[in-house]
Amino acid sequence: MKSIFLCFSCIFVLIPPFALAHQPVMDMAPRWEQGYGFQTRYESYGSSTLMNGDSEVDNPLDLKRYVQKTWFEGVYTFDRSRRLTFKLPHINQSRSRNIAGQAVKQVNDGIGDLIIGVPLKHYRNNKAFTENFSLTPSLRLPTGSAKGNFPISDGSVDIGLSLSYSSESPKFYSLIDLFYWINNDGKHGMHEGDELGVDINLGYHPWHSNELNAGMFLMWDITARYNDEANSATLTTASGGHRLQTGPVVVLYKDNIMFRAEYKHLTYEKKSTLSNSRGSEFNIGIGITF
Repeated sequence: MKSIFLCFSCIFVLIPPFALAHQPVMDMAPRWEQGYGFQTRYESYGSSTLMNGDSEVDNPLDLKRYVQKTWFEGVYTFDRSRRLTFKLPHINQSRSRNIAGQAVKQVNDGIGDLIIGVPLKHYRNNKAFTENFSLTPSLRLPTGSAKGNFPISDGSVDIGLSLSYSSESPKFYSLIDLFYWINNDGKHGMHEGDELGVDINLGYHPWHSNELNAGMFLMWDITARYNDEANSATLTTASGGHRLQTGPVVVLYKDNIMFRAEYKHLTYEKKSTLSNSRGSEFNIGIGITF
């Protein structure tokens, strides 16, 4: 029975660029009572492109910003519809800023903020087709450092809520997730601003081997984000504006091990202030369930 659930679960593999859009392990596994699992994933984004609104502007100081995150995440299922998840990143970040007409390099690395989620799901099954509706309240705790001129965290306790719908059949699936983060006041007067996001995943299951219990999924991801502008005291990577990203996803699975690689191309971006573009993103990860 577990192998059947794992086959379906691979459809919803998780490599999200943001913390509420998806849940470990791989967004749906495990589905059995008292199941648990872990995953790790690497996320990279950033650029030296300087933007004012939706226009690229000259960058004579070569101002830039790059962020790399390595996430460790886990899940425990009390039963199929009630879960508890955690997500903890290690962040390595660097940037150069215009300070008194000079490009000043700033770097920092360390453990980021811990995110706790409680996915609550309602399933409806019909022969080879299944769908579920999910409500996920989340809490982000300030375990990252708010010190220095380029802090990992703003030091706030933040609240998130996700509403999602997913459907799957042996060959096709869809996932739509709408979420909102309330970013509260942090330390040293920092306030990152709230975030609204939508994630859409569309996929096809071209190959599965019953003998090997292995297969592949090909997926297409669409990501849209709106961020309120951070206040002037905020020294983290937070910046206001909105953007649209899209790109391919490849998923491989064997037994209870799942692998995913994803590239998100930045198709549109508008900044609320002069700021570096987020750039395109690359994600890669592996997960296991028990």
